[in-house]
Amino acid sequence: MTQMRILGMISGTSHDGIDVAVVDFGLAGGTLTGTVEFTASTPYPPELRARLVAALPPAPTTLAEVCVLDTLIGQSFADVAAAAIDEAGPVDLVVSHGQTVFHWVDEAHALGTLQIGQPAWIAERTGAPVLSDVRIRDITAGGHGAPLVSVLDALLLAGHQGVAAALNLGGISNMTVVRGPDDLVAYDIGPANALVDAVVSSRGLSERGFDEDGRIAASGQVDERLLDVLLDEPYYRLPTPKSTGKELFHLAYVEEAIARSGRRPGDADLVATLTELTVRTVAREVLASGADLLVVSGGGARNPVMTNGLREALPGVRLTFTDEYGAPADEKEAIAFALIGWCTAHGLPGTVPAGTGARAARVLGTLTPGAEPLVLPMPITDRPRSLTLRR
Repeated sequence: MTQMRILGMISGTSHDGIDVAVVDFGLAGGTLTGTVEFTASTPYPPELRARLVAALPPAPTTLAEVCVLDTLIGQSFADVAAAAIDEAGPVDLVVSHGQTVFHWVDEAHALGTLQIGQPAWIAERTGAPVLSDVRIRDITAGGHGAPLVSVLDALLLAGHQGVAAALNLGGISNMTVVRGPDDLVAYDIGPANALVDAVVSSRGLSERGFDEDGRIAASGQVDERLLDVLLDEPYYRLPTPKSTGKELFHLAYVEEAIARSGRRPGDADLVATLTELTVRTVAREVLASGADLLVVSGGGARNPVMTNGLREALPGVRLTFTDEYGAPADEKEAIAFALIGWCTAHGLPGTVPAGTGARAARVLGTLTPGAEPLVLPMPITDRPRSLTLRR
């Protein structure tokens, strides 16, 4: 049974809500096809998001609060999964990435990662088996557990003649560079929306907590002195593969950079400067990769200040969006986790070692049974060579 309907779910490093995708996968002749039957993005309830933000690094928290959030986020994921199944129909498997609350990196090595959102709530609510905790197995094999989306990027871009780069602009920017079927590298570049969102939320610049359509950035001017300080971040000089998160890039990080710069930019100028930080760091990596194609996804794909800045900085690179490849830019990661679920169900690794730095590829995740006995398909031995997504 290579045909499976899988529901993928994730709340990313912007921790603003839950993205979901239902994909019907089938394998024929080495090509995997996926029909994207349903996508949606559901914001967290404001009180839950505020409680989550208050518990994230560098804020202190307690095990009691982690336990409460694990339950409340698990219940939110269960609600979203049940709503998706009500609209799209039954699924064979739910894959829940959950909410990352800590990614433990010591210099260039990932040592642990924590995603919360108890999967048993999803299994109880939907009756479907749930695959969760998908990053840690890669870390135990010496990888970073990120960016796991590289397994999707490698298959989607397999047919490109040249060097292609898939860029995700979430809270953190990450990129997969594909030079051939077995020649790729993937890593976290740095902050995409994380620092902008932190400033916008803390200063009450937008009710939605982010710079919608880049309007705030467009109204400001880049502070070059502050930008120079921000660009002098040691993380950018670490070798790849590497990973990072809000453990490093948070509001206090911005405030410390402002203090070192000796400047005091206004709100719009600060947002413009942080947006330009994303443009500069990403453009530098794309140029170094030699990519002639850049395929963009994530919340930042909808920010014209960010994407137009990249177009101007990369005149020889064709910039497009994952929508062109059948994956809506806002739900690409949910589709990626559905793909990882299909791989795990068939006994196939869900990682590309060159993308995460692991010693070898690993089958990912922990399974929580649903209402019926857990029955998996017969394992298959040959990984798909490409993926075609359609809607």
